[in-house]
Amino acid sequence: MTGPALVCWGAHFGWLHLVETRLGFLERTSTLVVFTLLALGELVVDKLPNTPPRTALLGMSARIVLGATCGYALALSSGGGELLFAAAAVVGAVVGAFAGINFRRSLAAQTKWPDMVGALLEDAVAIISGLVIVSRV
Repeated sequence: MTGPALVCWGAHFGWLHLVETRLGFLERTSTLVVFTLLALGELVVDKLPNTPPRTALLGMSARIVLGATCGYALALSSGGGELLFAAAAVVGAVVGAFAGINFRRSLAAQTKWPDMVGALLEDAVAIISGLVIVSRV
């Protein structure tokens, strides 16, 4: 949910322009609030021990669909390349899911730090890089 929330924030800050598009609802304050709350909830739930792995079918499917939608939104705002943007966002979502897991495991193994440290660093990287992307498109 971080991606859709960041797209909404990008629209809120005026970085993305979606009003006259199919995804114009992403500019609404109510949509911003809903996706922000969902993203915050996901950040918490992701750290719980019973949460299924993000690479499981349901989690990966959601990442693919939401990634494609976010990429499509960026394309609409920038004026073209819908398929290219959507495909790039899907690749980013899939690579990010596996890279995040590997980063957390590697960091825990090399430093003996708790997994929570890696999880929080991973969240920070996702949020910061997402903000950079939506502010530059």
